[in-house]
Amino acid sequence: MEIKVNFLDKLRLEAKFDDFTVIADQPIRYKGDGSAPGPFDYFLASSALCAAYFVKLYCNTRNIPTENIRLSQNNIVDPENRYKQIFKIQVELPEDISAKDREGILRSIDRCTVKKVVQTGPDFVIESVDNLDADAQALLTVKPEGEASTYILGKDLPLEQTIANMSGVLANLGIKIEIASWRNIVPNVWSLHIRDAHSPMCFTNGKGATKESALASALGEYIERISCNHFYAGEFWGEDIASADFVHYPNERWFKPGKKDALPKEILDAYCLEIYNPDGELRGSHLYDTNSGNTERGICSLPFVRQSDGQVVYFPSNLVENLFVSNGMSAGNTLVEAQVQCLSEIFERAVKREILEGEIALPDVPQEVLAKYPGIVAGIKGLEEQGFPVLVKDASLGGQYPVMCVTLMNPRTGGVFASFGAHPSFEVALERSLTELMQGRSFEGLNDLPRPTFVSNAVTEPNNFVEHFIDSSGIVSWRFFSAKADYDFVEWDFSGHGEDSNAQEAATLFSILKEMGKEVYTAEYNELGAIACRILVPGYSEIYPVEDLVWDNTNKALLFRQDILNLHVLDDDALEALLERLEENELDEYGDIATLIGIEFDENTVWGQLTVLELKLLINLALNEFDAAKELVENFLQYNDNTVDRGLFYQALNAVLEVELSDDMDIADFEVNFRRMFGNERMDAVMGSVHGSVRFHGLTPTSMKLEGLDRHQRKIDSYRKLHAARAKAAASK
Repeated sequence: MEIKVNFLDKLRLEAKFDDFTVIADQPIRYKGDGSAPGPFDYFLASSALCAAYFVKLYCNTRNIPTENIRLSQNNIVDPENRYKQIFKIQVELPEDISAKDREGILRSIDRCTVKKVVQTGPDFVIESVDNLDADAQALLTVKPEGEASTYILGKDLPLEQTIANMSGVLANLGIKIEIASWRNIVPNVWSLHIRDAHSPMCFTNGKGATKESALASALGEYIERISCNHFYAGEFWGEDIASADFVHYPNERWFKPGKKDALPKEILDAYCLEIYNPDGELRGSHLYDTNSGNTERGICSLPFVRQSDGQVVYFPSNLVENLFVSNGMSAGNTLVEAQVQCLSEIFERAVKREILEGEIALPDVPQEVLAKYPGIVAGIKGLEEQGFPVLVKDASLGGQYPVMCVTLMNPRTGGVFASFGAHPSFEVALERSLTELMQGRSFEGLNDLPRPTFVSNAVTEPNNFVEHFIDSSGIVSWRFFSAKADYDFVEWDFSGHGEDSNAQEAATLFSILKEMGKEVYTAEYNELGAIACRILVPGYSEIYPVEDLVWDNTNKALLFRQDILNLHVLDDDALEALLERLEENELDEYGDIATLIGIEFDENTVWGQLTVLELKLLINLALNEFDAAKELVENFLQYNDNTVDRGLFYQALNAVLEVELSDDMDIADFEVNFRRMFGNERMDAVMGSVHGSVRFHGLTPTSMKLEGLDRHQRKIDSYRKLHAARAKAAASK
């Protein structure tokens, strides 16, 4: 994590990281003002808080109340060496906690991350640089030993060279990558979380049988996501980019809708139109670009090559973003390597969907076959020794597809997790299923798995597949666990051989789709210095339903974005019009405004937690529509999960509105005790909101210029680096 420090007045310091700011001072005896804890005090508190976090985590997963648990830490200083200290952590537990849980709580404290880092002993590198922001050297800790060259199946270059190449690409773009966490809790199963130090919202996870393969996986995923603009999907990229020569890519084209909002004839082809507009409901305005919001330019469309005949077909960027999400994108050392990974992912998700929604029972992989892969067996054994039964299944549906499945059961909670992996190699697909299972997860995290069901509707409901796509946390049918398999086991093999094995495998995977009667469309991206591709298989690789283009399109943001960002300067007519649109568009009242308009608000601000319901409430309040505001306040207090401070504001507002709307009560009779209950500052805000001197309490003014939105600006800073690299690459052609 990158922490930037600013020097304030006297001895005060300001540390900024992610969306947080921490102020440090020194005690008066050390010539400070004593206005905030000192740096070492924060360090001491961090270990106590970390210990308490692990206690809370343990108790939450076992439904153990923590109200009567107390924890304290004392540091005992060696009188002869003040840098040698003992941290004594004590925890007071209620008598009704079992001996087993007492032991478990103490063991959980021992897992404290701060404690383990201190015990291991961090290394410090202290150096001078010319410019902190320009220092874009990747902060990666895996370094090859000597001339090591580790080849693994599926990679055209050694892992060490792959890591070096990808790290160099990101450094050249000015992106400083940091490793936020590593996990290796069972043998031969590694995962890590990497992110942009300047914009931590841009992150990926990697997995593999070794730490090097996991790092290569994470870097590859990061490059694929910047190459395909996935980190910035659904968000507003700012007015300067919206009016630039290009928004997404230099080879994009913009097409105006036809008469009566008809689809432009230049987009899609007959095959795609049959899938995306079967009933003629799709209109041109449904496909306006969400990121720019520049409807005057038309529909931003990206070129893809149709594999059946090599013709270029233009897909609206809106359609790709709304339906395919991150499915079908990959980066690699070579184009064919990226294509194999990309197609494997497409098969993995499509076959997974077919199996889960069809409640198909898969055949077990025989033990004699598993024994061929001792590294994978060791990982499975590690899970089972922790009390998690593991089922290893052939998901190829009788040898048709290169897909495997590893399913974990949690007898403690009754939850299950079906993890799928795909690759032309049986071994690689199996390894990916296992590593995907534990990617970024702790043993405690396995206590949150959903329970299986015999209710078919719960499994086939479209959002269940979306949950499986996001983090495999969807529901699985009990029928999936039947010993009577719907297919026979096949020890399949789609792998290639020799130096061009990836090319052979890509051709094989393309041919499977061709035999299925599917058209395939591909795009290649290399402007950033790495090779990445995106593959679309209409009618097969979408994640969200096609109907979302009409009924739940991300570009509904364009109906609200400008007015919401300009909220503080709207007159009453504009506010009434905005309120009417919020009412008419059947929005989820508890959906957040950040997602609705595509802005990365700081999560710790009122903007960051603002819901549609609360925005409607505040608009009604500004319009003096107190009856409507009162009803929404009551809904907010009953259902909305917000901060204590915000809840108290609305509790006070509810009381004041009750008096204001009453014919027989006067606010003067209650104000003194309201102020005693809620405090003068909060009551000033409430009374001002009612009388009109305070508008939209808690929402800091901003506009389409995005001023004051530091988190969003950092995200767009990241995109500007890509935009500049693409512009430079286009200019050099």
